[in-house]
Amino acid sequence: MQYVVVDPEVPADVADLFRRHGPLLSRIRAGWTPEPQPVTPKLATRLLQAGGAAAALFLLGVVLLADGGHILMFVTALLIFVAFVGHLAAKEPMETDPEEHDVYRHARWYEGRFLLAEDFDYPAELLRERTRQAVEYVLSSGVHISGMLDGVRNSVMLPAQEWEISRLLAKLSALRGEHRRLVTEGDSPEVVAAMQPLERALAASEAAVVARVEALERYARHVEEAERALRAHEQIEVLRSRLPKYEQLLAETGADALAVPQIDNLAQDAGRLEQALRDSVRSAHEAFRYLDGPAQA
Repeated sequence: MQYVVVDPEVPADVADLFRRHGPLLSRIRAGWTPEPQPVTPKLATRLLQAGGAAAALFLLGVVLLADGGHILMFVTALLIFVAFVGHLAAKEPMETDPEEHDVYRHARWYEGRFLLAEDFDYPAELLRERTRQAVEYVLSSGVHISGMLDGVRNSVMLPAQEWEISRLLAKLSALRGEHRRLVTEGDSPEVVAAMQPLERALAASEAAVVARVEALERYARHVEEAERALRAHEQIEVLRSRLPKYEQLLAETGADALAVPQIDNLAQDAGRLEQALRDSVRSAHEAFRYLDGPAQA
């Protein structure tokens, strides 16, 4: 599935629609338009038409027979009626995909609010993928879901960071592509000298975007450390909940004098892990504040 980066301000249902139809969005951008949706009679309308024709045919038959016959005219009218009803029954609506029309309509309405794979050159695509992985890891982490981090700010700021970084990478990719074309067309010393400041501007812009990606990755690493501490803490807590059974067994076997110190060490380990968890979450909060600084700037 082609990954689509969507502006977080786009409604969630439209964003999900875009993410499911990356290849279709590429075709729309290339000029594809869906076939017009045909207007077909509904079943109730067809039944009404057939019923009206049947009633008219019945009245015609009554009039003709009351007039003394005209069987031939009645049979002709009957055949016409059968052909008409058969036509209605055989006429099936054309197969259409209404979702394609929805994608097309929303793509036109939200043009410029989503980015596709072709918007990024190879170096930019690598950075965009690193950004996606960092954001996805944080938002799916247990410490985020459990509310140990600032969940509201994470859910709002991280998608906004991903969109802003992706937007800058797409712009950088376009400028790099134009620059490469200019380099191939102009090889005189004057042109080469004039392009050097542009190349430095591109390099400086890329370095700034890389710094933002690395800040996101640092935050994700802090979250990963807190995640490991949380899992270890939960496992130690499970062990602590089972301590009474072990203590009872040791007391019954007379081995408690030797083993109690080891069990006490387990409790101390739990305390150290709890402190490590608090420290890891605190570090993640500090990394988040660092990440928030450039965003506000």
